[in-house]
Amino acid sequence: MELIPNLPDDVARECLLRASYKQFPTIASVCRGWNREVSLSHFLLQRKASRHSQDLLILSQARHHKDSSKIHPSPEYRLAVLDSGSGLWTELPPIPALSTGLPLFCSLVSVRSDLIVLGGLDPVTWQASDSVFVFSFLTSKWRLGSTMPGVRRSFFACASDSDRTVFVAGGHDEEKCALTSALVYDVAEDKWAFLPDMARERDECKALFHAGRFHVIGGYATEEQGNFSKTAESFDVSTWQWGPLTEEFLDGSPPVCAAGENGDLYACCRGDVMVSMNDTWQKVGQVPADVHNVTYVAVRPGRLIVIGNGKALATVGYICDLSSSRWVKLETHVGHVQAGCFLQV
Repeated sequence: MELIPNLPDDVARECLLRASYKQFPTIASVCRGWNREVSLSHFLLQRKASRHSQDLLILSQARHHKDSSKIHPSPEYRLAVLDSGSGLWTELPPIPALSTGLPLFCSLVSVRSDLIVLGGLDPVTWQASDSVFVFSFLTSKWRLGSTMPGVRRSFFACASDSDRTVFVAGGHDEEKCALTSALVYDVAEDKWAFLPDMARERDECKALFHAGRFHVIGGYATEEQGNFSKTAESFDVSTWQWGPLTEEFLDGSPPVCAAGENGDLYACCRGDVMVSMNDTWQKVGQVPADVHNVTYVAVRPGRLIVIGNGKALATVGYICDLSSSRWVKLETHVGHVQAGCFLQV
């Protein structure tokens, strides 16, 4: 059966490739052929190769609600989405099971056309959550994933390979004890498995996935309480083993890191922009002064995107042209940002 009557399928596919991600739910509901076409992993690869994909920045952002019984209304965290091509902001539908907003300090990662929301703290009870929620940009619907196994953990490191796998490591348990344990989640199979333990405890650590490795950076042991380690360790997916500790990854408080497609690693640490080339960190610039706390960094071809919090809990965002080191301010919404991720769809 033809995708579009009286048109060759190759031409019909070109039409579908040019559709906005906002049209995907409608396209998927038209007929089985269209649903099957946009659901194929090859479809997303073709969109990227033909430069029709859309870069979406997704933030967990506070929205204050009015409550006359409270002097200081507590914020509810929602998912704000920036289409970096058009500059337009939208908001994702709320998770049906969470009437009080997102869990505080939850983690956000992307896998293909899915957004994964993991863990965090219940905004009412402050108890650690082991929940996993998956939002499909193809259907514009949420589904409940399998809960994270083992102890309930908070402030863990989390990253994905962007293809089908999410990695989790460290954090602390409900007794505030830092953890060495690590997990892996197969989104397509909706299954969790344990990884070998890390070499050291890492509470409030950071993570990124780069060159086939899950890198866990910084954090501190139970007895160290806020004295962040300079070390990092990496899990090699091909050997299913942790490599040796990197003793001097970056100095001081945990950096917010991102990997570029050319192999370079970028980090924002203490107001500086750093790049690692040939395992050596070099300062290449400074974060704009009105970004007081960097919460998310992304590297796109030729660009560095930095999101943080400014005065009065306002969101502040910039894009840096890496060839000229020129910063351009993003139009952002008011509201404290706790987490972010990038999704190309």
